[in-house]
Amino acid sequence: MQTFFLTCALLGGGILVAQMLLGVLGIAHGGHDAPHDFHGGHHGGNASEGLNLLSIRALSAGLGFFGVGGMAGLATGLGFLAALPLGLALGLTALVGTAMVTRAMLRLEDDGSVSIHGAVGATGVVYLTIPGERQGAGKVHLTLQNRTVEYQAVTSERALPTGAPILVVDVVGPDTVDVVPDPTMKELPHAV
Repeated sequence: MQTFFLTCALLGGGILVAQMLLGVLGIAHGGHDAPHDFHGGHHGGNASEGLNLLSIRALSAGLGFFGVGGMAGLATGLGFLAALPLGLALGLTALVGTAMVTRAMLRLEDDGSVSIHGAVGATGVVYLTIPGERQGAGKVHLTLQNRTVEYQAVTSERALPTGAPILVVDVVGPDTVDVVPDPTMKELPHAV
């Protein structure tokens, strides 16, 4: 029985060490073995909803601690009757604990990028005059994801002067939005 528990401890521990070394060397893709589903900078799937108990990391931690617990149980002198429950308890604790820590770390992961697609419906202010009838681009300042961002802007309406309140109606490029005068404002400032 001692050989069985020792093999489990070495196999589980070896996989954990190999994962760590591959992550440090940059060979592993960040060490995450939970599926990712990115939508607007938020995680979906197992990263935020449940525990991934079947990940390589969680299973190898469980196997390693099962082996360590089993060997500790054998060392008490009570034999297999003490070794198996102790090994199972430590293995399950390591399995669940590792899955919980991995989930918590994945929740912290966010690249912080502002998505221009979140600009539709946002209001802002013209920073550089926007020529009318799509004759060129100006610039606008918007607040997205608690940040002030600057995008190029075009409009099909009349020219929009600096300081004019605007409403974003569409995204027309990777850094360009289509705007109209903000309909909630009574009148636009006049261009000088």
